Amino acid sequence: MFSLSSTLQPQVTVQLSHLINAFHSLKSSVSSTSGRVQHRDQAPEQDVQIAETTWNLRELGLTDLGVGQLDEIMNKLLPSIVQQGALPASNPTKSPWKTSHSSTESFFLNKNGFSGGLICGPSPIFCRQNISPLQTLQVDMQFWPLWQQSRGFKTLKSRRRLQGFDRSVEPEGFTPSFMKNFLTRDKGQEVETLDKMLKNRNIPTGQHDAFKTGFAEGFLKAQALSQRTQEALRRTRLILLVLLLVGLYGLSKTPFLSGLDSAVDPVQMKNVTFEHVKGVEEAKNELQEVVEFLRSPQKFTVLGGKLPKGILLVGPPGTGKTLLARAVAGEADVPFYYASGSEFDEMFVGVGASRIRNLFREAKGNAPCVIFIDELDSVGGKRIESPMHPYSRQTINQLLAEMDGFKPNEGVIIIGATNFPEALDNALIRPGRFDMQVTVPRPDVKGRTEILKWYLRKIKVDPAVEAEIIARGTVGFSGAELENLVNQAALKAAVDGKDMVTLKELEFAKDKILMGPERRSAEIDERNKKITAYHESGHAIIAYYTKDAMPINKATIMPRGPTLGHVSMLPENDRWSETRSQLLAQMDVSMGGRVAEELIFGAENITTGASSDFDGATKLAKMMVTRYGMSEKLGVMTYADQTKQSPETQAAIEKEVRILLRDSYERAKALLKSRTKEHKNLAEALLRYETLDAKEIQMVLEGKALQTR
Repeated sequence: MFSLSSTLQPQVTVQLSHLINAFHSLKSSVSSTSGRVQHRDQAPEQDVQIAETTWNLRELGLTDLGVGQLDEIMNKLLPSIVQQGALPASNPTKSPWKTSHSSTESFFLNKNGFSGGLICGPSPIFCRQNISPLQTLQVDMQFWPLWQQSRGFKTLKSRRRLQGFDRSVEPEGFTPSFMKNFLTRDKGQEVETLDKMLKNRNIPTGQHDAFKTGFAEGFLKAQALSQRTQEALRRTRLILLVLLLVGLYGLSKTPFLSGLDSAVDPVQMKNVTFEHVKGVEEAKNELQEVVEFLRSPQKFTVLGGKLPKGILLVGPPGTGKTLLARAVAGEADVPFYYASGSEFDEMFVGVGASRIRNLFREAKGNAPCVIFIDELDSVGGKRIESPMHPYSRQTINQLLAEMDGFKPNEGVIIIGATNFPEALDNALIRPGRFDMQVTVPRPDVKGRTEILKWYLRKIKVDPAVEAEIIARGTVGFSGAELENLVNQAALKAAVDGKDMVTLKELEFAKDKILMGPERRSAEIDERNKKITAYHESGHAIIAYYTKDAMPINKATIMPRGPTLGHVSMLPENDRWSETRSQLLAQMDVSMGGRVAEELIFGAENITTGASSDFDGATKLAKMMVTRYGMSEKLGVMTYADQTKQSPETQAAIEKEVRILLRDSYERAKALLKSRTKEHKNLAEALLRYETLDAKEIQMVLEGKALQTR
């Protein structure tokens, strides 16, 4: 700041930059005074300049100074300008007001000035005094030049300071555009008063009171509505807050946040015993010793024996593995803990391991007990290094530690069930963890008969129904599939309006499961029906008159699934092995359909309906030659992979297969030629009745008349 206190009264304190700016304006006004007398027409501009000078002095608080005092200040500070008045015409470039174009290497020096010494460039014009402007005014106020640096780089702050020297550029001071927008954006519209509204709307004077009354009532109603809206909003927020808190509380109880199942409770299986398990007698015998240990463990511990810690049930789906585990717990009358392998598979790290710890902790507290883990391969699969799931092995590691670790789990029997034992980790199926491996196979004909009798007790069935007949025709069915068969038969009887389930409904359900539903809506012309009837009759004739062929169960020309008709065979017992004559008989039965078409309709009218028959016959012939050693030429040698054999061997195999198929075709043709009458009668019976069972086929072939249905 610069203070004029020694000679000027009253005392004035102003900023130095403002004082320089004011004197700069005075210089301009002095320069313009010399031409004011000669050019009267420029008076308005001169008045503007004078007014501008007065405004600048007023801003600085120097308006109270007299004319003499101003002249004295100008003579001391600006002597060259006052004395010379204007620049000489001979040297227009010479001016006491010089501009410096020099710039130092430091931004601080550019901003605050040079310190110490006189710094000059290559020319005197690039010189600047080393003392501050205030010191210059105090020491020598007669010759004080104004230096204005013109730098190669500028900041926003420097531009504001430089523009402050010229008040004509921005009279009101520099204000950035973004500051102007910021200062003016919050200026709202002027609020319209009620009287002004009455005036603008040209409302008559007599209606002013009514207008004001209506306006007040509307305002009160709007205020009440707004209040109700705010209250409703507050209630809604309160309800949402309560729901959020309840939801967070519920999430805190869920397993994926807590890491534990909140309810690991045992189940009492008193109503399930070995009597409910049918068709798996060997598996029940294997598990009987486990039941004995759970009933009386001291019987085994006295001799020093230990019960197996784990039992692995292996078998196809639906064979009764879960039912066996429940029966073990029911027979021993101990708590039963059930868990699925997928329950331990979570995306959160450590959840599966903590659930296993919780499960075994609860089980040890209620020992002796049974833990059953269904689909064990989901949690006990082979351990692999996976960058996508680096913590996937924690669950199985915890299971391995619980089954055979440092902490004993005496009295806890773990039973696992899986359809893929090859997928389990080797450490899980070693002795000491799953010591016993019990295979639960598909039931044989005896087991299927027991299962069917068990499920037939639960429905209303005809006493004449023999479960053994259905069991003979359901080779390969599991217990679950047999249960589904009985249920489908009951539904069919209910749809037909019958009081009980008969053998017809059971056969219908079996065919539906094996070959699909009937296609009664399929429109088949009479010619195709006739071809199908003779085709299926040819199969039935060969099966009926061939010695080692399986007995016929049923023949039908009703479209079902992808077929237009079929003949089902009914083996007397499950065949564990087959003789060469039995295999040849099966090939002859397969050839019967094509032979019948050729004999009845001619070689030019044979159809594609025998393609599946040829597939089965060809596979059977190849197995006889390459696997069963039933070829005289190739001998008792197996050829598992024909592509690895020599061309001569491959040609020999194909020749033997072709001979077997040709001989089978000739045998079937000779048999059908000798049974032309029976063949015709059976085909006509199929065209009339569509479906014939074994007894009806026998009556037709013996020449007996069928009873009217």
